[in-house]
Amino acid sequence: MNKPDDAKNRLQQVLDKALVVQQPLAKKHVERLRRVHPDDDPQELIRRLDRYYLAGVTASGGASGAAGLVPGAGIPAALADVMVFTEASVLYTLSLAEVHGLHPEDVERRRLLVLTVLLGDGAVRVLDKAVGRTGPYWARRIVSAIPMSAINRANKLLGPRFITKYGTKQGVLVLSKQVPLGVGAALGAGGNHLLGRLTIRSARAIFGQCPSSWAGDDREDAESFGPGAEDSTS
Repeated sequence: MNKPDDAKNRLQQVLDKALVVQQPLAKKHVERLRRVHPDDDPQELIRRLDRYYLAGVTASGGASGAAGLVPGAGIPAALADVMVFTEASVLYTLSLAEVHGLHPEDVERRRLLVLTVLLGDGAVRVLDKAVGRTGPYWARRIVSAIPMSAINRANKLLGPRFITKYGTKQGVLVLSKQVPLGVGAALGAGGNHLLGRLTIRSARAIFGQCPSSWAGDDREDAESFGPGAEDSTS
């Protein structure tokens, strides 16, 4: 097996595992943050998730770039960074779902939710065709409304696109991280930070605006799932 195919297979395995392992972790993650920050409303907690996610993937990119200083270590470290980025993005997306009151118990619904966030507009166009409907804020429909036949059809289309296109984006970063003398660390951190911001922006478009208060709170606004979501990355 050649190295590109091996890397793609590893990325697929990491995604498959993360979709199973990260679901209970996402729930515990949000519960812990609510305990530690009891005054946070859902919007504030999401901004906190944004910061943690960006800080994590940026640090991972910088560490991978710095590894380029060690002969023979750069490429393995960069590939490991791709895996870390994928796992962090799955946890981030599923944590957002928890804050929005969405609990995708079926792994294929989780897969479609994560792929849609990571692939952005390209995934939305596939969903429009696979489901036969258009419109914003796909997250709630993915979790609770779209038939499983359409979910599976969309995943078959988006899975290869994720492996190819996402791998290509990260592949550019893999090359940049081989620049010596610390420049690779800056490029790695900056590249991951940019990809993280794009993921957050895509998540806003897929999830829409979060509720104004927690479920069961009398202050909850039933219309808070509509347009006008704040982009916390700006």
